[in-house]
Amino acid sequence: MRKALIKIDGEFRRYWKHYVLQSLLATLSVFVVLYFLSLQHAVIIASIGASAFIVFAMPDYVTAQARNVIGGHVVGLFSGFLFSLIPHPFLFSSILIYSLAVGASIFTMVVTDTEHPPAAGTALGVAMTGISLHVLVAVVLSIGLISLIHWLFKPYLKDLT
Repeated sequence: MRKALIKIDGEFRRYWKHYVLQSLLATLSVFVVLYFLSLQHAVIIASIGASAFIVFAMPDYVTAQARNVIGGHVVGLFSGFLFSLIPHPFLFSSILIYSLAVGASIFTMVVTDTEHPPAAGTALGVAMTGISLHVLVAVVLSIGLISLIHWLFKPYLKDLT
């Protein structure tokens, strides 16, 4: 017997409205960040996309809560910013600085109880490209919007994983 390459979640038929609604809410959230950022900031865009997945596909997880989403990305922004200030003229020093930004963000999130895995990507992206008002506004608006939508729609969200 051959196994199917694509498997449809057994709960889909019953909760299809949740799947559609939550995917649309994630789409709206990512639209905001894409509107404000260019592809130069692909790592940051990817981290917001991953946040949208966690918040809207796994809304009951601790990492989907506003404290973690907002706190984690603030830590990522700050960590990335600090490490972007360190000169890194050579490939090895760049790799080291970017890695340290991620490690420091993870350490800080764990210590402050604001764990949100995609925020380590924000630290990496900011360390690589630097911070600007444009990046700051895009990330803050995106995580604020994701958290607000999560809060407003919480009674209607279902864990889809």
